[in-house]
Amino acid sequence: MPPHLPVMTQYDITVRQGLPEDMQTLLREYPRDAWPDHPNFAASIERWMGAHTMFRQIAEIVAVDTEEMLDKKLDPDWYAMRLGHFGNALVRNLHGHHTWEDRKFFPELMAADDRFIDGLEMLEADHHEMDGLLDGLVQSSNRFIKLMDLSRRDAPNELPDVLTNAQAIQRFLDRHLTDEEDLTVPILLHHKLRG
Repeated sequence: MPPHLPVMTQYDITVRQGLPEDMQTLLREYPRDAWPDHPNFAASIERWMGAHTMFRQIAEIVAVDTEEMLDKKLDPDWYAMRLGHFGNALVRNLHGHHTWEDRKFFPELMAADDRFIDGLEMLEADHHEMDGLLDGLVQSSNRFIKLMDLSRRDAPNELPDVLTNAQAIQRFLDRHLTDEEDLTVPILLHHKLRG
C-alpha cells in the first residue's frame, strides 16, 4: 500500500456493512433514490455508474459459468473461451477504471470537499485490495486455460479456485461499488461537478 494511504482497519471492506456513518453526511441530503431526478445528475455520472453495473454483470457471468462448469453443464472448450474473454474484460476494465479514479476522479473530489478525504482514501485502499483478488482470478483462470491444452484431465482441478476467486470478487464489488457510489455521487451533486 502506498505510504500516503492510512491503514484503516475500522473501514476494512471484509467487515464493512455499508458506508461508515461519518461518511454519510451528504448521502442523507442526497438519497440514492433521488439521484436520477436531481438537476446536477449529469450524463457522465450515469455512464460512470453504468460501468459499475457492467463490472457486476461480468463478475456474475464468470462465477455462474464456473458453477455450471463444475456441475458439468458446459462444454469445457466453450467455458475456457468465455473464461478467457470475460475474465480478461473484468480484470482489464477494473484496473483501468480504478487507475482513473485514483489519479483523476478522487483527487478532484478531495479538492472539492475535504470532509471526505478519509472516505476517498478508504476507497483507494479498497482498490489496492481488489488488485490482489484480481490477481488470484488471473492465476487460477490461466492455470485452467493452460491445462486445457497441456492436460485436459487435470484442468477441472483448477475450477474450485476459479470459483472461489470469482465469488470473492463479486462480494467485494457489491460492497465497494455501492460504498463508492454512496460517497461520491452526493459530492458530485452537491458541488455541481462533472455536469
